[in-house]
Amino acid sequence: MLERFSIRWRLALISAGLTFVILCAFAVVIGQLTDQRIRSDFRNETENAATTLADRLSIAYSPATNRVTINPPLELYAAPNNAVIRLYNGYKLPIAEGATKRGPDLGPPTESGVTERGGYLIETRFRVIAFSNGGTAPIWVEYARPLKDLESTQARLRLFLAFGAGVGTLLALLGALALAKRSLRPITALTATARDIARTRDSAMRVPQPTGDDEVSELARTFDEMLGSLDAARVETQGALQRQRQFVADASHELRTPLTSVLANLELLTEELDGERREAAEAALRSSRRMRRLVADLLLLARSDSAQDTRHRPVDVGQIALDAVSEAQALAAEHELELDAAPGVVVDGARDELHRVVLNLIENAINHTPPGTTVRVIVRAEGHDALVIVEDDGPGVPPEMREKIFDRFVRAGGDVGKSTGLGLAIVRAVAQDHGGEVRLEDAEPGARFVVRLPRVDAEPEPPTDEHVTPDAVSGDASTPRRAAAFARGIRLRPSRRA
Repeated sequence: MLERFSIRWRLALISAGLTFVILCAFAVVIGQLTDQRIRSDFRNETENAATTLADRLSIAYSPATNRVTINPPLELYAAPNNAVIRLYNGYKLPIAEGATKRGPDLGPPTESGVTERGGYLIETRFRVIAFSNGGTAPIWVEYARPLKDLESTQARLRLFLAFGAGVGTLLALLGALALAKRSLRPITALTATARDIARTRDSAMRVPQPTGDDEVSELARTFDEMLGSLDAARVETQGALQRQRQFVADASHELRTPLTSVLANLELLTEELDGERREAAEAALRSSRRMRRLVADLLLLARSDSAQDTRHRPVDVGQIALDAVSEAQALAAEHELELDAAPGVVVDGARDELHRVVLNLIENAINHTPPGTTVRVIVRAEGHDALVIVEDDGPGVPPEMREKIFDRFVRAGGDVGKSTGLGLAIVRAVAQDHGGEVRLEDAEPGARFVVRLPRVDAEPEPPTDEHVTPDAVSGDASTPRRAAAFARGIRLRPSRRA
C-alpha cells in the first residue's frame, strides 16, 4: 500500500507510525502508573479524612436550648472532597448527616475499614465519644467519597495522554515531511534535470552536484558521468552518421556521370545490335536504369538527412500529378490509372521532388496490387492544405507492415526485385522537407496514402520542360489537358471542384 505514495510520504508515514507506536506504549505505561497513583492517593485522602474526623469528633448537648452541637461541623468538613458524612449510634441508627448535597442511602455501617458501595468509597470508623455533660456513647463514623470524582480524574488523564500521542504523531509527521523534503532536494534536482534532458534531448546538460558526501552525492556524480559518456557516444555516433551520409551523397553524385555514359552507350548498342546481343544489351540497359534510379534515391535521401536546402517555388500539384501519371502509364499496362485533380492547388516546393513523391506512390500501388486493379490519384485542396491521395482497390497493406512501411529498405513479403525499399521512405522525407506529412489511412478494400502539404496563394511558375500546362477539368474532352491526357492513355475523371 505504501508503494502508491512518494518516497517523501513513505518516510514521513513510517516515521509518524513509529512515533505513534512509541507514544502509545509510553502513554499506556504512564497511564497505568499514574492511574494507580491517583487511585492510591484517592484512597489515602479518604482514609486520612475519615480518621481525622473520627479523632476530632466531639458532641455537646445544651439543655437550655435542647440543641446538639457537633464539632467539627459535618457540612464544612465534607465540602472539600464532596463527601457524604453520616453518624450512627451504637445500634447503627443514623443520628446526624452532613454533605454538600444529599447522597444516596448507603445503608448502615458494616465494619471498620474501607468498602465500595453505591458508587462511593466508604471509610468507617468506630469511636466512643465523651459528651460535655460527662457521659459517653459509641459512635459509628461513615465517611463516603463519590467514585465519579476518581473516574473523572482518570478520564481526563487518559484524554490528555491520547491527545499528547495524537499531537506528537502529527508533529512527527510534519517534521518528517520537512526533513524528507530537505533530504530529497538533491534527488528532486536530479529528477528535474533528467526531465529537461528527456524533453530537450540534450545530453550535454549536467546535473547539479550536492555539497555533501553521501549516497545522494554519489548518485549525482554517477549520473553526471553517465551523461558525459552518453554525450561522447552521441557525438561519436553523429560524426559517424555524418561521414556516412556524406559518403553516400558523394558516391551517389559521382556515380551519376559514369551511369549516364553507360546508359547512353547501352541505348546506342540496343539500336545497333540485333539478336541475342541486342537482348543482352537491353537487359543491361534495364539494370543500368534501375541502378540510376537507386543512385538518385540514395542521393535524395542523403540530401534530406543532411538538411540541404533545395530551391522551392510555387508549383501546381495537379500538373505534377498529371506528369507522374503519364510517366507511370508505361508501367501500368495491366492496371487502370485514374486522375481526379482540382485546378489551382499550388504549393511552395521543388517540382522534381514532388514529382518523385507522386510517382513513387503510383509505382508502389502498381507493384503491390494484382493485374486489373484500379489506381486512383486525387489532388484537392482542404482548408490551408493541399492533399495528394493515391488509393487502390487491391489487397491492402498487411497489419504487420503498417508501423514500418515508411522505413527504409522495407519490402513486402512478395516483393522480390520489384523495388529497392526506398520509395515510401523518400515520400516521407520529401513531405517532411516541404512542411507536410504522409500517412496510411484505413481503406476497404485496398490501400490509401494521403500526402498533406501546406498550400500557398500564388500563381504557379510555368514548367520549364515539356509538361502540359494544367487547365480546369471539365466535361469537354477537347481541353488541352484532356487531349494531352488521352494522348498518353490516362483516364481523367471530372473534378468535383471544376
